[in-house]
Amino acid sequence: MPIDATVPNVARMYDYYLGGYHNFATDREAAEKILAIFPDTPAAARTNRRFMQRAVAYLGREAGVRQFLDIGAGLPTQGNVHEHTDGRVVYVDNDPVAVAQARALVEGDERVSVALADLREPEALLADPHVRDHLDLAEPVAILLVSILHFVPDETDPWGLIARLRDATAPGSHLVVSHLTLDGVGEAPAQEGRQVYRQANAPIVPRTRAGIERLFTGYDLVDPGLVWIGRWRPDAAGGEQVSHGYGGVGVKR
Repeated sequence: MPIDATVPNVARMYDYYLGGYHNFATDREAAEKILAIFPDTPAAARTNRRFMQRAVAYLGREAGVRQFLDIGAGLPTQGNVHEHTDGRVVYVDNDPVAVAQARALVEGDERVSVALADLREPEALLADPHVRDHLDLAEPVAILLVSILHFVPDETDPWGLIARLRDATAPGSHLVVSHLTLDGVGEAPAQEGRQVYRQANAPIVPRTRAGIERLFTGYDLVDPGLVWIGRWRPDAAGGEQVSHGYGGVGVKR
């Protein structure tokens, strides 16, 4: 599939923040504009990735979850889900280019599948053969929405989309969310950052803590609740903890 390298891609920009090499000049140019506004973005991206890794480890070790549905996964590079569990993993993205690249990256790993589907169509997403044939929704599954919901505008009703996914999963299923916020950020840099992402393949929609907590309706948040990403069950290794958003894990009632 031909890759359009003329429009910045948020998945490839994120890969660049993480120090990866699956990106193009236009992605790096857009990412550098963000870095000029928020210089600690790479550190925040690494903190976010470690949050995801800790959540996956918790789900496997303590919650007994063996199935992971990572929606809005982008590119499965730089320490993604399948590297932190021996369970089954499905990566989902609505960008055909990201999906084609993702399939090439995980080719040969029978535990991993990649689906071209859209969070905005939950029923079609769950019915996609790459999801349906790889996961058993009658058993607990962890739905990961890591750094994706801030690309879903309010008018698309992210809260309702999550509810439809929740209702299709078994009790004991989990929801993992990390979400960008502008709590504590000045209006001028916020507007500059939004403008950069308007030129990319997806605009960005940061939310308040209250708006993010609503996403867990129907789930019980596990300790320590919805917190700054770096503060969610930090490991003994410590290290940098730069957070640009909130993260949490919930279990379906």
